[in-house]
Amino acid sequence: MDEELNQNDDVVEIIEEEEIVEDEQAGKRFVKKKRRERLVRKGRMKQERLRAFGCFFICLFLILGGVYINKSKGLYMEPTTFNKVNNETVQIINNKIVPSHKILMLLKNSDVPNVPIYIARTNSIKKELLKLDPVENVYIRRYAFPARIQIIVRERTPIISISPDEKANPVAVYTTDGKLIGREFLPLDKSYKMIRVLSYGNKGDDYHKWDLDRIKQIQKIVKYVETYSKESVEYVDFRNPDDVYIKIKTVNIRLGKLDSSVFKRIERIPSILPQVHEVKTKVKYLDLSWEKVNYLKLE
Repeated sequence: MDEELNQNDDVVEIIEEEEIVEDEQAGKRFVKKKRRERLVRKGRMKQERLRAFGCFFICLFLILGGVYINKSKGLYMEPTTFNKVNNETVQIINNKIVPSHKILMLLKNSDVPNVPIYIARTNSIKKELLKLDPVENVYIRRYAFPARIQIIVRERTPIISISPDEKANPVAVYTTDGKLIGREFLPLDKSYKMIRVLSYGNKGDDYHKWDLDRIKQIQKIVKYVETYSKESVEYVDFRNPDDVYIKIKTVNIRLGKLDSSVFKRIERIPSILPQVHEVKTKVKYLDLSWEKVNYLKLE
């Protein structure tokens, strides 16, 4: 019995020694783990500090760079920009009716922006240019290095020119939206195709008072005549608004008063126009002013 007890005690001592060894090994592993974790934390802290310093220097560089750029001459327009007729700082494009020098003269009423071009307000420039009758809208682009602006003009489309007689040059022009353009913008480019209207501009026929409905009426009449005559209209004689004539290549057509029946009277042109070629005597005009009667007036 004593021997068995001694053996059991030896076994217990061996187990205790093994447990102590395992505990020591576990402690060493724990210590190594904590050391590694500490080293990792230190490495991360160094990276965060480096990153913070890097962000600080980048922000400082951007701030100093922004200040330097904002003070750069490439972002500011010269105070005398709008006083120069020929300069590269102001570019004007798409203007066929309004000369560039007229636009620059109006710009003198606007102040040159004294801030960097990218934050410069251009509303005052646009407001001044919209005072010009031919100008429908204005778009302004801003550029830097060097600071400059590009003015894109959208002009109205001329549709009717006004002349006192068939040989005189136009004294005014109407656009498709009913805007009257005066003599100061004439003559216009020959690329514009307009209906020529003769008018004295007197009290009985003051073309200054025409509205958009009158413009559209003239356009419609011209289109009707060209459709039924198959000839181009040379001019519309509106010098007597109660007795209107319209000239085509073959003959002068008397429309008379422009009442509600004028379009029905124009529809008779194909039936009577061939007779103009058959008459040997010179025809003064083709009379369509009557409700039901058509005739040729001979000279």
